[in-house]
Amino acid sequence: MSDYPADLRYTEEHEYLKRTDEEGVFLVGITDYAQGELGDVVFVELPEEGDSFGEMDIFGTIEAVKAVSDLYCPMEGEVVEVNRELDDDPSLVNEDPYGKGWMIRLKVADAGAVEELMDAEAYQAHLEP
Repeated sequence: MSDYPADLRYTEEHEYLKRTDEEGVFLVGITDYAQGELGDVVFVELPEEGDSFGEMDIFGTIEAVKAVSDLYCPMEGEVVEVNRELDDDPSLVNEDPYGKGWMIRLKVADAGAVEELMDAEAYQAHLEP
């Protein structure tokens, strides 16, 4: 059973945004559902700090035993930190997708637009057939 934390915002492509203590900065990663569908994650290719992306631009890739998938930036913004722990231990995405398995810290261009993304209830409905 997948986990859908109520304090996150979600995209149709299975990325999430999680608020940080820093104004306008969010953690971005993939959802528990997405990591479950991928299977064992073996490699994550992430951008560099300072890189900027538009909404839904590809910011990296995630490779699992089953497939390689693109990672989509949920909102326009600048990468202010990259989770380098994933270089050595990409399985953190499987073990703790909403905690230690985060991928980038994103300073979003429009923090108010975050509310336009799906909440947990809408994301769960999106997954239902």
